[in-house]
This record gives sequence, C-alpha cells and structure tokens, in this order.
Amino acid sequence: MSECAWQILPLEVRHVGKAGNVHLEAFPGFFLSFLGPRFLRELYRAFALEDSGIALAAEDPSSGELLGVVAGTLDPQGFFRRLLLRRWWAFGFWSLPALAKEPKALVRVLRALSYRGDCPQDKKRALLSSIAVAPEKQGTGLGSVLLKEWVDRARERAVLGCYLTTDAVGNDAVNRFYLRNGWRVASEFLTPESRKMRCYVLDWE
Repeated sequence: MSECAWQILPLEVRHVGKAGNVHLEAFPGFFLSFLGPRFLRELYRAFALEDSGIALAAEDPSSGELLGVVAGTLDPQGFFRRLLLRRWWAFGFWSLPALAKEPKALVRVLRALSYRGDCPQDKKRALLSSIAVAPEKQGTGLGSVLLKEWVDRARERAVLGCYLTTDAVGNDAVNRFYLRNGWRVASEFLTPESRKMRCYVLDWE
C-alpha cells in the first residue's frame, strides 16, 4: 500500500478520543484496555500536551479517520511523575468502573501511571509507550511508518536512542515487528504478576 493512503501528523487533543478507541481495538484484553476508553483518552491527552511527549497520528487524508497512533516521551521519569501530580484525579475517576470489577487491579493502575520501563539506563533514551494501528490497517506497513516517524522525531530532540518493553511470551507478531524494524533485545525480566517481559532498544550513538 502506498504511503499516500495516510498522512502522519502530530497527535492533537482532537485525536485523543479516537486514539483511545484505536488502542482498544488493537489491544483487546490488555490491561490498559481493561481500564477503558476514557482512561486511555487521558493518557493520550498527556502525550499530546506534555512538552517532553512525542505523539503522532495517522489519518486517512480523504475522510480524516484516525488509522493509527504512536506515543512516548523524552523524559520517562519526569513525564509520569508530572502526570500523577497534575491529573491523578482524572485517572482515578476514569479507572473506577474497572476497579469496581476488580479491586485488586488498583496496584497495577498505580504501577501503570508510574511506569518508566525496565531497561538499561546507561544513556539518555526516549521511551516508546504505545503504538496502535486500527485492525483494518494492520499488515499494510502503517505500523512501521509510524514507528520510523516517531524514532526520527526522538533523534531530532537530543536523545541517544529509544527503548520500549513488551510481552516476551504469546506476543510473537509484535516481537518480530520490532526486530524487523532494527530494534534489539537488551534484557528480559518478570513483572510482579510473573509476566515475562522483553526490553528493546534502538540506539544511534
């Protein structure tokens, strides 16, 4: 498919509701999806508005439909700390329906909002937090386009590389995606819930 089938532009507040919906469609059954579309809207809103955020949207140029989204931050520790200080009440409120179903999930909510990744901190790297493509556009190359555009913007902003974490087990397509796009496995670790995770890095210096 030709790249003219979409246009890549900065994620704006007008996109955040649809970004949450794309995330839900792309990752059904995942924890952030369990927290619901309004929680996701708050998260993408933060990436769009925060100075350290790098967030992009892919739109259909004819209809304006949101086809995909990618988001992360140049300052993982500071970004999530500021997020909790400024918008704790919004995240708390929008997570209440999910917590009513599963009260034990509160610890995971707090961990999600303080997440900084579990990767080597030997140099300043940007954190890629999320990349989601609408199901009907998966397999078209859009994910690789979004990933490359995000990496290019991180490179322009004086970091030495980027990193991300993802599931190591039952996640073969995603792991192949990052390897195919030049990322390398830096480490593996277990979460407190005993999920095996994999850290990927992509450095240019």
